[in-house]
Amino acid sequence: MKKVSCLAFLFIATSLLYLCHGQDTEPNESYTHKKGDPNGIGKWYMGREIAHVMGFQGMRWLDRTVREDEENTSKLLENMDIQAGDTIADIGAGSGYHVFRMAAMAKKGLIYAVDIQDEMLAEMRRKKEKGKVQNVRLIKGSEKSVNLPKNSVDKALLVDVYHEFNYPVEMIASLKRALRPNGKVFLIEYRGEDDRVPIKRLHKMTQAQAVKEMQAAGLKLERNIANLPWQHCMVFSKE
Repeated sequence: MKKVSCLAFLFIATSLLYLCHGQDTEPNESYTHKKGDPNGIGKWYMGREIAHVMGFQGMRWLDRTVREDEENTSKLLENMDIQAGDTIADIGAGSGYHVFRMAAMAKKGLIYAVDIQDEMLAEMRRKKEKGKVQNVRLIKGSEKSVNLPKNSVDKALLVDVYHEFNYPVEMIASLKRALRPNGKVFLIEYRGEDDRVPIKRLHKMTQAQAVKEMQAAGLKLERNIANLPWQHCMVFSKE
């Protein structure tokens, strides 16, 4: 009897472990895996290979002095029509290049600075403390969630980061939950249609691909503001 009981216990425990493991597996209908570009992770979504994440080692490049000239970041922020009381989420905020510029514009609002890398969060914390900035809140995201409260965000900014999401389906679903009913998503990506843009292919996106993926998440393209030198400035809202 004792032997039977032990076997039954092992069977149940193994079954539970299997079920738990099964819950963590990726949906077959969402992602596929195959070899591709050396700059990709070998994981594909809707015909697009996901790019490697740019690590914190690239922080200097994010803060490069020529970034304004190359990307016209001031024009990008103008495109967002930032109001003093806006709550804005910078997803994949990196070293905070846009975060603190937006914080100065939304003086009565709040900027959520979301990143998954501790080193990036530490750099933003340093800048926040140095500048005594009160309206920036640092958020540790995950590969599957932006970790923001439901219906908390007026505008979300994603600058050259969406193409690196390991779990784009889950990430955009979590962002959509955080977005207020009339909220906007500003998806900024280097133009994949333009070979003159000096960025690796997997770190660019076409408008057609972006629209296809956002539509699958229940977001519609309102407009693509074509006034940036290298990047799309696509504005999405809930359908």
